[in-house]
Amino acid sequence: MKGAAGRGERQPVLGNELRFLIPYRFLLLHQYGAAILLSVAVLFMNLTGAFFTLARRFFLKDTGRKLAHFDRELNAGRTPMPPHLHREELN
Repeated sequence: MKGAAGRGERQPVLGNELRFLIPYRFLLLHQYGAAILLSVAVLFMNLTGAFFTLARRFFLKDTGRKLAHFDRELNAGRTPMPPHLHREELN
């Protein structure tokens, strides 16, 4: 026995379920457009902040320790600097 999808019928999607709102779309956007826009903006900012927080946590792990190690090597003179990046010129 096949389900509804096996008989060639399409499964309902969100757009089909919300068809009854089509006659009211101007009213909804006119009355609630600012709140919808504000909600989408807040959601975008939260997702952006979460992405950057996770990126810093996972991709920049131990960066301070690694940079401190590199700085100690530069000060000790063991790591050669390219001729165009001498420490005196950077200050």
